[in-house]
Amino acid sequence: MNRRNALKLGASALAGLYLSPLLGQSQLFSSPLNNGVFEPTWDSLSKYIVPDWFRDAKFGIWAHWGPQCEPEAGDWYAREMYQEGSKKYKIHIEKYGHPSKFGFKDVINIWKADNWNPEELVNLYKDVGAKYFMAMANHHDNLDLYDSKYQPNWNSTKMGPKKDIIAGWEKAARKAGLRFAVSVHAAHAWSWFETAQRADTKGNYAGIPYDGKVTKADGVGTWWEGLDPQELYAQNHILSENSLNDGQIHKQWDWGNGVAKPSNEYIEKFHNRTIDLIDKYNPDLVYFDDTALPLWPVSDAGLRIAAHLYNKSLKKNKNVQTVVTGKILDEQQRKAMVWDIEKGQSNNIEPLPWQTDTCIGHWHYDRSVYDNKKYKSAKTVIHTLIDVVSKNGNLMLNIPVRGDGSIDELERAIVVEIGLWMKANSDSIYGTRPWKIFGEGPQQESVGALTAQGFNEGKGKPYTSEDIRFVQKARMLYATVMDWPENGIAVIKSLGAEKNFYSGKIKQIKLVSTGQKLDFKQNAQALEVYFPKQKPQNSYANALEIT
Repeated sequence: MNRRNALKLGASALAGLYLSPLLGQSQLFSSPLNNGVFEPTWDSLSKYIVPDWFRDAKFGIWAHWGPQCEPEAGDWYAREMYQEGSKKYKIHIEKYGHPSKFGFKDVINIWKADNWNPEELVNLYKDVGAKYFMAMANHHDNLDLYDSKYQPNWNSTKMGPKKDIIAGWEKAARKAGLRFAVSVHAAHAWSWFETAQRADTKGNYAGIPYDGKVTKADGVGTWWEGLDPQELYAQNHILSENSLNDGQIHKQWDWGNGVAKPSNEYIEKFHNRTIDLIDKYNPDLVYFDDTALPLWPVSDAGLRIAAHLYNKSLKKNKNVQTVVTGKILDEQQRKAMVWDIEKGQSNNIEPLPWQTDTCIGHWHYDRSVYDNKKYKSAKTVIHTLIDVVSKNGNLMLNIPVRGDGSIDELERAIVVEIGLWMKANSDSIYGTRPWKIFGEGPQQESVGALTAQGFNEGKGKPYTSEDIRFVQKARMLYATVMDWPENGIAVIKSLGAEKNFYSGKIKQIKLVSTGQKLDFKQNAQALEVYFPKQKPQNSYANALEIT
């Protein structure tokens, strides 16, 4: 019996017990907390329908923020600081000392978030057009950023800032009238932190283990005396196959290819932590940084979490109003949840709503991106949003947050510029649905295929005025010209009278940003729209409302 079929036996065959093939053995787990319409099987979850609020929102902003932002050295700091000779290893030694003496647990201790003002940031994001806000609840570093019942010591109310980060974000989002989302990444700490079990192979510290296997007994006389670092690192286990190969983690992301299988205790602790998060903060969306659902296919923990969230929402509402996202989904899984594409876009109109997540810099704050002025431009973000929306997707944009809880002035300027475009053109974004085709033009002919979680953004040619993206809403068709036509004429080939895409008579065309009516001429092969001589602000994307 394969794993999926075993899990499908679920409630029907086992009358409240759920079969999960863990470590190659069939084991029984207790019934889920929330019995209801949805059972923890893919078949049952496939009854899910994406709520309209998500489909209408189109644009969200994310604070991918936690203790790994404290060094301001970029992504995966807590893993790569234990990779001898790596950039982050060298930064760590320079800033803090050797990882055998000052490990990631000690980075958590010095993280204070003393300039964090969630209300100010969330209000900014609302003002620039975000309809939902997402906060990171934990990362692969395994620190819960909330008052965590099942991670009672290693959470942000007891460590570092000694603040309930998720509560602060949630309060600000609710007050601003935004939907509130959380991202959950901690399922992977088991294998992700394996680098902390290593030791240097050369130099003065050769053979001296890093702090990945220290225990409560080792803490006498330290700031963490009485605490067990294994509750954070979870490294009391054998290494995965080929663990010394730093790239192996990517091949083992779906809990295969020789990964050390997580223990039942680890799995159930993650499950309980996530249920606790859901029940305390009532998120409208839960983002999982996993292939499908957390710990799938070695456990049904993720299935149980999703079923609990859907049933919880169903008890409160007539329809399920919550969203779960996951990556690398098969056809059935895309019916059970929302497909998330990391740093990439679909190349077609997707039949079901989806989301891309990307950032203007690195996921975790990186001072070098700021110093070298390497942030994505507002123009790039807007072009991504328009393209994604034309293909039935949403954009979740991360604005990296400094360790102290603030964003820098370069980021703020980009966010404000995004807001200027959104204020002028939002009618062509919110509440829209895909049209018969997503668009036309040379850019799409040059894009790259999706690989793994996504990762095809930026691989196509820059957009020009020949690139058009379409959406519809009510009786309106919106065609966005992805640059200002230098000769003043936008040529939209798909709207030629003989192209059979648009059968109605075109009565009026307006430039959405200004409301100005534009002259036009439709012939057999194309629609020509005559732009005004005066460019509006941020004319790198020009939405036309066609009546």
